Amino acid sequence: MKINVKYTTLFILLAGFGKAAAQKKDENIGTEVVNVVKPYTPTISDAFKVKETPVIEDEDNTRREEINYNIFSFPVASTFTPAKGKAAGVDKPQKEKLYNNYATLGAGNYGTVNAELFVTENLSRNEYVGGMLRHLSSQGGIDEAVLDDKYYNTSIDLTYGNRQQSYNWTADLGYKHQVYNWYGLPEDFIAIAEPEDINSIDPQHTFHNFYIGGKLGAKDSFFRDATAQYRRFWDAEGSAENRFFIKPALDVDVAGEKIKVDFVADYVGGTFENNYFAAGTAPEYSHFNLGLQPAILYQKEDLSVQLGAWLFYSMGKLNGESDGRFFVYPQVKASYKVVGDLMVAYAGAEGTLRQNSYEDVVSENPFVSPTLDITPTDQKYDIYVGLKGKLANAVAYNLRGSYMNEDDRALFLSNPAVQVTGVPVNPADVEGYQFGNSFGLVYDNIKTISFFGELRADFSKSVSFGINGTYYSYNTSDQAEAWNLPEIRVGADVDVDITEKWYAGANVFFVGDRKDRRFFENPADPAFYNFETVTLKSYFDLNAHVGYKYSERLTGFLRLNNIANQDYERWLNYPVQGFQFLVGASYKFNF
Repeated sequence: MKINVKYTTLFILLAGFGKAAAQKKDENIGTEVVNVVKPYTPTISDAFKVKETPVIEDEDNTRREEINYNIFSFPVASTFTPAKGKAAGVDKPQKEKLYNNYATLGAGNYGTVNAELFVTENLSRNEYVGGMLRHLSSQGGIDEAVLDDKYYNTSIDLTYGNRQQSYNWTADLGYKHQVYNWYGLPEDFIAIAEPEDINSIDPQHTFHNFYIGGKLGAKDSFFRDATAQYRRFWDAEGSAENRFFIKPALDVDVAGEKIKVDFVADYVGGTFENNYFAAGTAPEYSHFNLGLQPAILYQKEDLSVQLGAWLFYSMGKLNGESDGRFFVYPQVKASYKVVGDLMVAYAGAEGTLRQNSYEDVVSENPFVSPTLDITPTDQKYDIYVGLKGKLANAVAYNLRGSYMNEDDRALFLSNPAVQVTGVPVNPADVEGYQFGNSFGLVYDNIKTISFFGELRADFSKSVSFGINGTYYSYNTSDQAEAWNLPEIRVGADVDVDITEKWYAGANVFFVGDRKDRRFFENPADPAFYNFETVTLKSYFDLNAHVGYKYSERLTGFLRLNNIANQDYERWLNYPVQGFQFLVGASYKFNF
């Protein structure tokens, strides 16, 4: 729509003049009477509807004018210098200083001494050395023991490590010295023996253990790691054992899948100088196991599966008889996240050829006689299913059921006293382990059903708790019982940081009934002996400890063992020490 500027200007001037005249005041306008007959009432016809979309006929109004924006910039001199920013202050907790070395010393009743010394030092950026010295001893004093029941256990371990960018390796060297006593005389022998006969018994025996070995690991290579070790184990009774093993492992990627290959070469051989009844030759043994385990690992989302097998060839020799056999064992494992980390189902079937040794036997039961037959255990398979996960962020659980089939499972069984053979003997001429106070080994084929459950909870950073239990059911082939194997094991522990200075903890374990044999003379023929099955009663052991951190370096502690003063037997005729306490301190330091 076009507008004439000339007429617009004239209209504005006339409007301005009229406004000025209208605003001129009349001082005396007079009065007037106005009569309102009827108020104004609007009708619909007085209003009109505004069109929502007005029609514009002039097409020129639809044109868009181009607008060009220009910025005229020119430099402006400024002397402003911004101040450097400063980070806001944050109160950080004092970082605890770490120490590389520590020394611990404690003493308690029964003449107990416990000492440890650990030192480590970095030789360079990539090299370090370390050492550990341990000592635990007791002068004995068990009321039921008529023979000396003291023991000593001292060991030293040295290590050297070298860390490089693509590989690392360590070398280890160690020695252990152990002294024990066969103090578990049968009650029948104590009742009839003369005091001088008991005093003539020398129950002490000593073990020595020397080892040297190393481990090599690699990064970004198909070669994963390798472990090798040589061990020499011997005692004061003329027994000696050598063991050597090497275990390399490889990781190979084939078509996007990971294949693991493990190797093992394990040799053990030893001789005993004595035979328990002094009849026949002393036991001797040697076993060399070669094993290969290929396995493929498959992982996809919540599923993980490992499929593999152990292939073994064993060359064995026991008391002059040689044997060579080939074994195949399953190695299958799978897990599936049913509900993330809250519920993970797992299952598997695993088997292996487990090498036994004199050293391993002594570590489990130091009261064995030095007259043992040593042979590997053929664990055909262990089939298991389980469920694990979290009940909450701080509570974890694990449930598992298992069925295991083993051949040549080693069982501890008490030895008879040589006196019950009817042959008159002088106690001074009998070895210290031939009075029914030692244990031998028997082997049997055993099938075991077990159920395991565990619950662990971290209630806070200061309180943690755990409890676990296992039930076993045994089915033996030749033996009347699964000797010295319990049906129930239960354990629980709790640790609490009371304050920044004080901490405490406790643990308890329960072991169910076990079976063993007691030997006695045969009245009809003294040259032979009879035996009966006896039950070792179940027991529990309650232990606790409390500590006080005097400083960053020095900490004092008090340990209490067998708080309930339970008079139980871990092995037949071997009562344990009653209530025990140990008071000591630990000191941390750097060179």
